[in-house]
Amino acid sequence: MTKGKGTEDAACLRNLRQTPVRHRPIASPDSNGLVPGIHRLQHGRMSGGWVYIMTNRPYGTLYLGVTGNIARRAWEHREGVSEGFTRRYGLKRLVFAERHEDIRSAIQREKTMKHWPRAWKINLILRRNPDWNDLYETLQ
Repeated sequence: MTKGKGTEDAACLRNLRQTPVRHRPIASPDSNGLVPGIHRLQHGRMSGGWVYIMTNRPYGTLYLGVTGNIARRAWEHREGVSEGFTRRYGLKRLVFAERHEDIRSAIQREKTMKHWPRAWKINLILRRNPDWNDLYETLQ
């Protein structure tokens, strides 16, 4: 009696289920939840970063972002270089910028701030920039 294809597939599946699978992470995340080895591969050496907020007017629509080069990124938003949220809503005014020595801490800060209520973000802007001045002109 010949075994059919279905019988062989079932036996193969049974063997797979019985074989223990060992998962080993490629790299383990650091305290910020990032995988430093992978981040270094993608970006060369790690350096500082910026968390920033763009708006269209005082108390207007807010965009929160993170970058390694604040002058270039603010210019891109102002010029509408790429399609997206800031271009759609005309967010060209840089009203908040916070420097971090390590890009990982900047990324973590941005992720945390994205979960903040809008009022907290506005209060942060008001403490640092009460007149909602465009900080782009102060960048060097």
